[in-house]
Amino acid sequence: MKLYNEETIKKKIKSLAHKLYKKHKKDLNNLVFIGIKRRGITLAQRIKKELEKLAKLEIPIGALDITFYRDDLQLVAPAPVVRGSEINFSLQDKIVILVDDVIYTGRTVRAALSEILDYGRPKKIELLVLVDRNFRELPIQPDYVGFKLKVKKTDLIDVFLKEEDKKEGIYLEKR
Repeated sequence: MKLYNEETIKKKIKSLAHKLYKKHKKDLNNLVFIGIKRRGITLAQRIKKELEKLAKLEIPIGALDITFYRDDLQLVAPAPVVRGSEINFSLQDKIVILVDDVIYTGRTVRAALSEILDYGRPKKIELLVLVDRNFRELPIQPDYVGFKLKVKKTDLIDVFLKEEDKKEGIYLEKR
């Protein structure tokens, strides 16, 4: 079942960019985006583009592949596909906006935080997610949320983005 369409997602991304601009207006030179592969990168790129229009400056962006930082690696696949992380700038004393499509248990974010700290010591890390679907297993909460959904633990939330999936929308699959 489709919950949100492309137009609604675009509006939400603009809204998130405005919130970031308002909060970090005086410190935009210290801001960096890091997206969690795959859809987190696409979302980070979109939000970065909107924020750069407001800020009139270029903001660095990087990508994390958290494959080897997962605590469930052996459960995911016997031979996981590793795409590699790409962070070509210093994180020292930066404000990192960590971006992902969906937050569920918090385990993906925990893995991302571990990897980020291997790159340096940021001043601050803030979490931005397009969808918050609750049922955390770790005490991790996003700073910025596009859509907050009340769903059953067994339900599946799928985010599709044109750049990755050739279609766009947020879908709920009841299980």
